[in-house]
Formats: sequence, structure tokens, C-alpha cells
Amino acid sequence: MALHTVPAFVNYEEQEAAFVDFLQHFKSSSAEAAEQLEGLDISGDGDSDEYDMMDDAVPDATQDRGRHSKLKYMQMLQEVADRTRSAVVIDLNDLEAYEKAASSEEADYKLIASIERNAHHYIEIFSRAVDRVLPPPTKEPNFKDDVLDIIMTQRSKRNERVQEQQGGEEGAQPPPESIFPPALTRRYTLNFKPRIPSGASSQRNMKALAVRNVRGEHLGHLITVRGIATRVSDVKPAVQVNAYSCDRCGCEIFQPVTTKQFTPMVECPSDECKKNNTKGQLFLSTRASKFLPFQEVKIQEMADQVPVGHIPRQLSIHCHGALVRQINPGDVIDVAGIFLPTPYTGFKAIRAGLLTDTYLEAQYVMQHKKAYDDIVLAQPTLRRMNELERTGQLYEYLSRSIAPEIFGHVDVKKALLLQLIGGVTKEVGDGMRIRGDINVCLMGDPGVAKSQLLKYITKVAPRGVYTTGRGSSGVGLTAAVMRDPVTDEMVLEGGALVLADNGMCCIDEFDKMDDGDRTAIHEVMEQQTISISKAGITTTLNARTSILAAANPLYGRYNPRISPVENINLPAALLSRFDVLFLILDTPSRDSDEELARHVTHVHMHNAHPEAPGGIVFSPAEVRQWVARARSYRPTVPKEVSDYMVGAYVRMRQQQKRDEGSKKAFTHTSPRTLLGVLRLSQALARLRFTNEVITEDVDEALRLVEVSKASLYADENRRDDHTPSSKIYHLIKTMEASGAAAVGDGTRGELDLRRVRERVLAKGFTADQFEQAIDEYALLDVWQTTGEGTRLVFIEAGDEDMDADNDF
Repeated sequence: MALHTVPAFVNYEEQEAAFVDFLQHFKSSSAEAAEQLEGLDISGDGDSDEYDMMDDAVPDATQDRGRHSKLKYMQMLQEVADRTRSAVVIDLNDLEAYEKAASSEEADYKLIASIERNAHHYIEIFSRAVDRVLPPPTKEPNFKDDVLDIIMTQRSKRNERVQEQQGGEEGAQPPPESIFPPALTRRYTLNFKPRIPSGASSQRNMKALAVRNVRGEHLGHLITVRGIATRVSDVKPAVQVNAYSCDRCGCEIFQPVTTKQFTPMVECPSDECKKNNTKGQLFLSTRASKFLPFQEVKIQEMADQVPVGHIPRQLSIHCHGALVRQINPGDVIDVAGIFLPTPYTGFKAIRAGLLTDTYLEAQYVMQHKKAYDDIVLAQPTLRRMNELERTGQLYEYLSRSIAPEIFGHVDVKKALLLQLIGGVTKEVGDGMRIRGDINVCLMGDPGVAKSQLLKYITKVAPRGVYTTGRGSSGVGLTAAVMRDPVTDEMVLEGGALVLADNGMCCIDEFDKMDDGDRTAIHEVMEQQTISISKAGITTTLNARTSILAAANPLYGRYNPRISPVENINLPAALLSRFDVLFLILDTPSRDSDEELARHVTHVHMHNAHPEAPGGIVFSPAEVRQWVARARSYRPTVPKEVSDYMVGAYVRMRQQQKRDEGSKKAFTHTSPRTLLGVLRLSQALARLRFTNEVITEDVDEALRLVEVSKASLYADENRRDDHTPSSKIYHLIKTMEASGAAAVGDGTRGELDLRRVRERVLAKGFTADQFEQAIDEYALLDVWQTTGEGTRLVFIEAGDEDMDADNDF
């Protein structure tokens, strides 16, 4: 009894003809819009700026190509024929639009549904359609362009002669070994770009899947999987077609390779060798073979996709051709590909038995968080940026947008914003490198939202890695040596700091790390490299990362009865590498506690942060765009600002000497402190979108450094007094201590009253409150105004300086 035959549900010949028609006639929407605009003549004299740009965008060479300039895919194929492009990407959104337009006129071929269900087979069908419509090259290739082109030209001429001889003698087709395999003649790789899902429930299956949601029913289908890349192998050549030459008859034999393993041919299968029974030996011709770049990527589930109590699952991704080198470890990606099984080979096959492994044949890769250099700003975004920039409140708006659900911490958020922007990394002529990345440490009591701030920064930064001190070892932070399962070689596996290269590494529970593991970070924080000498591998890895660390004081909470150094309990070598060190104390205060409680309850009730006073709060994606634009500037320090910074540094060293005498010092003011102020000033200049640092930038950087230090002194009187006069006094006192708004050569205790007034009013105080505070403290003999009301002199500060000078 014969087996029951079932007719195919689709006609492949008709679908191939439809693909050919699609490639030849599809116009992109932008090309159609340009075609319609060509017929418009609004200005009458052709001087309109909008249409001049369009005229400039069309080069003269386009007129030679005629209609191909309007046809998206014919222009793409012309570039393939001219060897300027090696990848053909078929956008399924375009094919869907073509199919909807053609379905009303002709029969429904179900092109999209067929491709998504059986994508691997349709790559071959679409490639045949591309071969049929591939235009001839506009220039003749020479051997300098590609040796394979010359070899193939000679082969095709030889094959034509063979075909003529055999056609004249027997009228038969040439033997199969004299015909080139299609994989050898195609000078491109064809990939499908998936459809963009809309909100319709019918398109729910097009949305990105978690790794654990990929099932057996998806085998052979075109699916999209979301995950984070954990391992990326080296790029190696994978053979597609092997070419052999016979030592007896001189025939060229081709062997297409489609599986992981293959057996090389040994005996020549040509008719001449069979007739003469010579059994000619075949020699592999590597130059005439076809290889494709190959890279294996391991992706892992996102943390929010893993159910409670489970471990993240992994999936192997195979990238070929133009898709290699597009993924780096640590990238969050959506990969569209064909889910396929692959049998185990070698000893694994014996152990696995009937089991098979699965992998995803990558077709398209979409990065979730692009690097700052790759972010392209749209015109409406740039216009809005320019409008907000003119308000002068951009620094306040952006710092307020850092974790808006968290109450307070205004100066901490400003420091984190400047850390995202960073300073300018410099390389001196002799190869010495001065880092521009800013390192910040947040130390504070439990429950002051340190970890939430770290999580938010990880979300904003394009390459953000979050790790904890207790869950990380020195090897896990730097690099580990392990055996590669593919090549069986010893390779380096990058840790958290390597994954965060050109990004941010957030380390929580910094104080819980072992001392041995913590010393691994020292080199990263200053030299920004990781030196490895393990298992015969001696190398230096780049770790150009900003480190944001969060830690608790020694006994969990800050103890005001012991010195700040004992509370912090971190080595001085590590503390000096942090540009800014904040201590966030949880001290009871009726007003601030009430505001905090209202804020927290509002967030829980409305699932959103309260409205800001200015009404402008940016989303993380918008903050990333602002930071990307700011990082494109490289500000320099002019001479007068440099002199001002030198004077400020000298005053900071004198202040540290006095603090050491009064047992108040918790960290040393070293040249690293000066570099930290310089980096903060450059970040502030970048935020103003200028290429020059001004003294106001230095003043704000000094204020941040001073505020971070002043927060370590648990001055109860200062914390409880919240009147405007007291706040203005502490603000001016901070400016006097940091050297901001100093007059002339920086004599201590003498400030420029006009600049002091500007800074106080910029903080939101009124002119009346400022005048009242000046008069109130002048009556108390704390300061006095001189120089016809242009200077402010601290009376007590001057006396202390004289006493100190006499003591020395």
C-alpha cells in the first residue's frame, strides 16, 4: 500500500516570483514622499531651504542609476553587486506592506506567515530570488578588489566551454561537480528583520520572549528573545563550501557544508577519473573555498524575568557574516533569530544519548541601551534641549530627575549626575593616561535609599553593572581564567569591572567585602586597567569605568561618639581614590521627617513621584540623551581658572592642617583631591554645553566636595536650626571654607559680596532674607562689610588665622 501523499500548502515557485516582484518594485515610504515632493514648487524660484537640502542629498551619480534610486532593495542589491555591501536585510514590515497592497489584486501567498514559521527554508528561497534580480556591477572588479572574483570569472568561462562541448556531443546537462554551488557564488548574507509589534493582541507572539518561554513549538520559527550577553567568543572563520582539486584530471570539486561536522572528500568523483578508473586524489584548495565569520554568544535571562527561587537560564546564539562583533558582554539585547536544534558531537553525543541541544541562528540584533556615542538626537529633542538650556536651570532639572521617587539628597543627586557625565580623559604624549571618570562613595545609615540610587544609576547608564560586596570575589570583579568549551583553550572571562568598561559599576555593601578582594579595585579606580598573570596568560585588560560604591559605617549606624575615621573604617589608599565621599545620616527632625513621610505615602498611593516645583522631570531615556550630548564636549581650563584652582587647593591644604589639629580630619587632601575638583568642574562645563571651564564651575565643584565633607560632622545645632538666616549663614560659611567667591589672592575670611549674593539668590532665597541675614550676623560680630559694601570679612576667621600663624 502506497503512502498517502499530502500536497504542499504553499507553492514555492509562486512565492519566489512574488519575492522577485517585491525586490524589483518595492519603494520605501521615504522614497515615495521624496517622489511626491519633487513635483512641488512652493517658492516659485526654487530658493526654499527645505527643498535645497533634498536637492543636495541627491548626488549626480543617482541620475545614472535611474529608477534604482527610488527602489529600496534594488539600490541595496546594486551596492552588493558593486562590492560595497555584504549584507542584505529584508525588513518584514516592508514585505507585510507589499503583501497587503498586492493581496487585493492577486491571490494571497501568505508570505509573512510562511517566513515566520519556516524561516530557515525561506532564506534559501529568498536568496534564489535575489540571485535572479541581482543587477550587473557598474565597475569591473580587478584582482586588487577580490581574488575570488577573478577565480570565479575564469571558472565560469571554463564551465561555459564544458557546457558547449557536452551540449554538442550528447545534448545533456553538465555534471553536477562542474556547476558552482549557490553558496559559493553569493557574495552576500541574507537576513530577515522581524516585524515591529504593535499593541494588538494578535501580534502578541511577535514580542520579545524570555529565554525560559522559548518552547519546542518555536522550532524553525523566527522568534525574538531578550536577554543580557554574558559571553562572546572570538570571531573565527566557519567553512561554507570546500573546494578540492584533483591531481589526475584537474577537475574542481565543491562540497557544501551545512552541518557542524563533515567528512572531507578523498577520491575524485568526476567522470574522467571514473572512466579511466584512476581514483585521483583530491587536495583541499583553501583559497577557492568560501568561509563566513562566525561568533558564538551566550545570553542570559534578565533579572526581572527570573521567577523566585529559580536560576537564570542561558541560550546560545550563532552569529554569521555582518552580525558578528555587534554584541559585547554586558549588553542588553533583543535578538531575532531562527530557533533550531543541533545534535551533540564527539563524547558529548555518547553521554547525551537521544538529547539534542538548541541554539538561535541570529538574524537581527537590537541594542536596548546604546552607548553614548551611538545615540542620535532627533531635531525635536534638540529644539527642546535648546529651550531648556536658555532657562539656566538645567543643572537643577536634571539632578531632580535622578531617582525622583527618592526624597531629598539634593547634593548627592547632583554628584551622581556629574558622575554620569564625567570629566575628560587625557592621554599625554609619552603614553601616561589621566582618568576622567568620577568615583563616588555613599556611606550612610540603613534605610536612606543608597541601594535605590545605585539601581537607578545602573538603569540610566548604557553599560551599568550592579553587584554587591558579599556576593563578589576579587576574581568575579576583575577576570577569571577558564577553559573555552568551544575551542578547549584557556581564555579570560571578564568580571563585573570589565563588563562595565565605558560605563558604570555600582558596588553595594562595599564595607562587607574582604580586604583581599577590595584591593583588586585599587588599580581599576586610578589606572583603569586590570593586570592579569594567571595560567600562562599575562595581559592587561581595560576597565574604564566609574565606580559608585555604597557602604554602611563600622557598626551599621553612624556613631557620633567616635571619630569619623573609625566610623568609616576604609583604608586611606581606597578613600583617596574617591573624588566625592558622602555621609548620609538619618537624624530625627520633625520638619524633614514629616516631608519624607508625605513623599513616601504619596508614592505608594499614586505609584508615581509627587510633582516637582518646576514641573519638569525627565525619564531615564531622556537623561541618557542629555548626558550623551554633554559628553560630546571636551572642555579645557583657561589660565585664570587654573590660577583660581591653585589658590583654592592651597586653602584646602591649610584647612586640612587645622582639622588635623582639632581631630576633625577624616580624609587627606591630596593631589587626587585637586584632580577630583578638576573633573567635577569639567563635568559642570560639559553640562553647560561649552568647551571652557569658568570659575563658577570650580566654585560648584568645591561646594560639592565641601558639602560631602561637612556632612560628616554631626553638628546638632546646625541640623536643628532651619531658619532662612541660619541656612544663609551656613551657605556663606561653606563658601568661605571652600574658597568660593574669594577676593584677590584668596586671603581667608574675605569674600566678594556681589558673588555671594548671586549664589545665595540662586539657591532660592529672597533679597530681603539675604539682607536680614547679613545684618543679623553683623550685629553678632560674626562678619562685617567693607569696601563700601562690596566685601564681606569674617571677624572670627581672621582672628583664628592670626592665632594659628602665631602658634606655628
